[in-house]
Amino acid sequence: MAGGLFALLDDVAALARMAAASVDDVGAAAGRAATKAAGVVVDDTAVTPQYVHGVTADRELPMIRKITVGSLRNKLLIILPVALLLSQFLPGLLTPILMVGGSYLCFEGAEKVWGRLRGHDHHDRPVAEDGADAERALVSGAIRTDLILSAEIMVIALNEVADEAFLSRLVILVVVAIAITVAVYGVVAIIVKLDDIGLALTQRTSTFARTVGHGLVVGTPRLLTVISVVGVAAMLWVGGHIVLNGLHELGWDPLYDLVHHAEEAVHHGVQGWLVNTALSLLFGLLIGLVLIALVGLVSKMFRRSSAH
Repeated sequence: MAGGLFALLDDVAALARMAAASVDDVGAAAGRAATKAAGVVVDDTAVTPQYVHGVTADRELPMIRKITVGSLRNKLLIILPVALLLSQFLPGLLTPILMVGGSYLCFEGAEKVWGRLRGHDHHDRPVAEDGADAERALVSGAIRTDLILSAEIMVIALNEVADEAFLSRLVILVVVAIAITVAVYGVVAIIVKLDDIGLALTQRTSTFARTVGHGLVVGTPRLLTVISVVGVAAMLWVGGHIVLNGLHELGWDPLYDLVHHAEEAVHHGVQGWLVNTALSLLFGLLIGLVLIALVGLVSKMFRRSSAH
């Protein structure tokens, strides 16, 4: 009886060790996958604050909360099942789908650039002045943009763990989705509340705390303006990069080779990365402007046809 009990305990201990090893493997694989997607994560962090730029302070965190929930929904309920099914049965469709999403990012980024050049940027005043509908529109826009960036993050992570078993891939991607979403929107929440933190510090008795608080109050609006510009640039960069890589994977290499040769001409490293980024951004802007022109043309044709 005692021997049977000890044998059972040994089996339980062995199963526990196997489970712990599996958890470690999943954690390590999730870490590798998240690291590979780090570039897009930075872009996602830069893009999101622009959607609450000009929003009244009491609505910032509620809007970020809604965007966070939408981001998790994007990753877990839309992107994850679609990516897993496509990678399992129709892997050739992943690239064209990503290219469509990248083109949308180019369109949205170019539209913001065009709107600012024409003086039609509507994010300069609090959204509360335009009502709840404007807030819902901003949240919806942020979630749509997040869908594209999240798809890129998840596909990069999926490629990193493509050799894992299906169940392991599923668990790893769920871990990556939750961890990245919490990290990105946690940072975004801190960024948009820096001015409130600064205001609280100005009420302290410490001279150092008041100085830091004053700096945050003065500097945060400028930081948000800079982040807004970086966010638009990130849309164009990521969108252009997705389309360039997609064309390369589909067998059309001239533009990809042009960027690659330009990057090699200044050697790899930071300079090469800057060249690649700048050319991808420029390509994304051109795609976006072409799409704006096409959308405008189609809209005019519909208006004319409806007028008749």
